[in-house]
Amino acid sequence: MKHSRLGLILVSVAIMAAGSLTLVRLSASQALGRPGVRAGAEDPETGRLELSLPARILDYTSTNVPPTQAEQDTLPKDTSFAKRHYRAPDGFQIALTVVLMGTDRTSIHKPEYCLTSQGWQITGRETVSVKIGAPHPYALPARLFTTERLLELQGGQARRDGGVYLFWFVADGRVAAGHFERLAKMTWDLLRTGNLPRWAYISCFAPCAPGSEAETAERVERFVAAAVPEFQVVTLPETGPQER
Repeated sequence: MKHSRLGLILVSVAIMAAGSLTLVRLSASQALGRPGVRAGAEDPETGRLELSLPARILDYTSTNVPPTQAEQDTLPKDTSFAKRHYRAPDGFQIALTVVLMGTDRTSIHKPEYCLTSQGWQITGRETVSVKIGAPHPYALPARLFTTERLLELQGGQARRDGGVYLFWFVADGRVAAGHFERLAKMTWDLLRTGNLPRWAYISCFAPCAPGSEAETAERVERFVAAAVPEFQVVTLPETGPQER
């Protein structure tokens, strides 16, 4: 039994490795698809596209956040970024980020890496459907993580923080809630059309007090429902009255 289980594991690893190698070879020589978010001019030196997010969403005001030097140095040079911090009148805050890949698929990492590298632990995972109203009603699939981290303060004190992280991926005519779903669709599109989809990783993070994750998630979903039509060009089929 142990040998059989080990054999299955080794076969699975070999299949994943072969698939990854095939994807690398295919993506290296294929045409790049159009982005699923609004994009402006391309920088001739870096290949980055100009991305922008709305300054106001609902009653939130915002500030633009440029990419850090570490992000620019670590990710492929043709990775495009957009990030804004939004603040509601009652002080509630949301960070909205778009990372758009170029010719190198490594521009986008598993969302888990982004969170754990900043000290967050993922305490809950689920797939949700965000109801978008424009340009027509449809349900946007996304992944929702609840998180927490323990911060050490001066004097030996500690503080426990909570957070809600909502994310999804879009390309030209494609939407994926999760990382592996995106990879599967990217591989299939490469094999079927010969084009490398230009995926964007879109995420929202809202800090919160421990225990208020459910309420925070509701506010984040309302925010996303209003924000998506302002910067995302990909939609899904219209939902019927019974689905709204």
